Formats: sequence, structure tokens, C-alpha cells
Amino acid sequence: MRYEHIQPAVFLSRPNRFIAQVELDGRTETVHVKNTGRCRELLVPGNRVYLEQAANPARKTRYDLVAVEKQRPGQPPLLVNMDAQAPNRAFEEFAAGGGFLPGVTRLQRERTYGQSRLDFYLELGERRAFAEVKGCTLEENGVCMFPDAPTERGVKHIRELMRCREDGCEAYLCIVVQMAGMRFFRPNDATDPAFGAALREASAAGVQILALECQVESNQMQISGQIPVVL
Repeated sequence: MRYEHIQPAVFLSRPNRFIAQVELDGRTETVHVKNTGRCRELLVPGNRVYLEQAANPARKTRYDLVAVEKQRPGQPPLLVNMDAQAPNRAFEEFAAGGGFLPGVTRLQRERTYGQSRLDFYLELGERRAFAEVKGCTLEENGVCMFPDAPTERGVKHIRELMRCREDGCEAYLCIVVQMAGMRFFRPNDATDPAFGAALREASAAGVQILALECQVESNQMQISGQIPVVL
């Protein structure tokens, strides 16, 4: 997936979860943040960020904040895509191109199952599969983790995937890692032990837990392959 009209800026502050103040071309600009998560380790004053110019000129904010360079002591900055819509877009491209499950004959977004709306429904001949996608932007020492805040919704989705398996469908929880160079993925038990427990229970029940690493540039993000998952 690609962005058009990307511009670099410097992060200044985040008055609320929807907007940020950045320095752009010597002026202070209010921009929309395309991620309502905490992102405290990313949105640090002075960090370089990347903005996509909005297609609608009548919008209140002219730009969307889509990526940031995370500073790491003694290491080069880590470019992190923090657009919450990007993981699903990247996964759809990956799956449609045969990178996820070869032989896909049908790919549908947002299919209702039970009490949830799961991100993707796939058919491969007689095989049926459901996939839920979660974007991951949290990193510590080369280890990526999810979630960065408690998520009852995430646990609910895991339960629905387990029901998919009980009903004879394949089920996948796909963590799209919005950065490159990670050693492995693990659940963030310190922040949300319920999510980690549900993830382990789902894995034991036959739900496939996958961590899909991305190649990230300021104007694009593409899934490049899998990294290990440590439960």
C-alpha cells in the first residue's frame, strides 16, 4: 500500500488522541492522527513524523500523521507506520496476491461471525477461513508486542476465532508488525494479561497466530514475511 503526497515534519505535542501539533515548513500545523492508541513511545517531541496530505481540501485538518521515526539510544531511528488503517490494507494486498494462503478463490472484508465482525473471510476451494488483523506499533529491544492498551474488543475477536475453529473453519489472528527488523512477537502481558491468556488458549484450540513483518518507507508499507511468535 502506498501514500501520495508525503511530507516530513517534526512532532510537537498531542492535545488529544485525534490530533497533533507538528512543525511543518517553519509553521505550527494541526494534523489528524490516524491512530487513537496511546503511542507514547512514538509521539515524542522532536521526533520526525511523516504526513499525508488529505484528498479533501475542505477538511479541517489538511494532513494525516501516518509514520514516525522512533529514536533508540545507540541505534539508528526505527521508522514505524502508525496508521491504524494500514494493516488491513496491507494484508488485503498480501492475501489477494497469494502471499498469505496460496489458492484463494474468494477474499471478502468485514464478514460477520457470531457476535463480531471479523476482518477477512477467505475461501480456497472447499476450505473456509477467517482472519482477524491487528496492527502492532509497540517495540522494545527488537521485540514487538500487542496490545499497547487493554483491549476487550481484541479478546472478543479471539473468542470468535475459536468458535470458527469449532465450526470447522480455519482461523487466523494476524499481527501486522508496522516496522522492520524485529526479532520476534509476543503478547504484552504486562499491559493486558487477559489478551495474552486468550491468545494462548486460542493457539491451543487450533487458531493460527501469525506475526507478519512489514517493510516500511515514509510513503508505503508492504508485508514482507513472518517472524517468530513467542507465546
